[in-house]
Amino acid sequence: MRNESGVLNSYNLKLIAIITMFIDHFTAVLIPSNTSIYMVLRGVGRLSFPIFAFLIVEGFYHTSNIKKYLIRLGLFALISEIPFDLAFYKKTYYMGHQNIFFTLLLGLILIALLEKIDEKYSNNLWLRNSFSSLLILFISTISIVMKTDYEFAGIFMILAFYYFRGYIVKLGIFIFFLQFILFGLFQTIGTLSIFIINKYNGKKGKSLKYFFYFFYPAHLMVLYIVYKYYGQIK
Repeated sequence: MRNESGVLNSYNLKLIAIITMFIDHFTAVLIPSNTSIYMVLRGVGRLSFPIFAFLIVEGFYHTSNIKKYLIRLGLFALISEIPFDLAFYKKTYYMGHQNIFFTLLLGLILIALLEKIDEKYSNNLWLRNSFSSLLILFISTISIVMKTDYEFAGIFMILAFYYFRGYIVKLGIFIFFLQFILFGLFQTIGTLSIFIINKYNGKKGKSLKYFFYFFYPAHLMVLYIVYKYYGQIK
């Protein structure tokens, strides 16, 4: 999906997603939840995940090696889990919530397998739809059992960018109602990310291939250390 007149490349989108994610995590860890600034900054943070979901789908279409892509996501999902648990739950081991890399990994596995199903059963609509539906149900169930960030809603958002690729209005409507039904009105702020994504021109720009992978666990660890020694900002 690209807009020929767009001004944002993949590098720009990743940077926006990283900045809004950092604002969200900084606020969640260091700002008291009973303050007005907390809600404002968490609202800004709602923009990050839809952009990451979009980039996962674009990454799938542009990667030269899907296996390495999957391994990289899986490796950093494991690396990030302790910093994630420390930052948000102040524990080194917490099974009640898994970091976003697990959601992105499951989403990428899903669309890669859906592509295989489409290729294999392109002449049999009934089998293609049956196997695709069962696979979506299976991966969504795994996300719920694992308690990945956003759980099946995250999987469905990735699916939306996969199935509605190039249809910006359908994407916006689907994402709005997905977030509204599952999380309430506040979460629908994330729909505004569609206006940012619509400025994507299909170009790569500067490489941030590994920056986000390392930034994610690193910034969570830093936030935990700041909280541990200085507490929340009063």
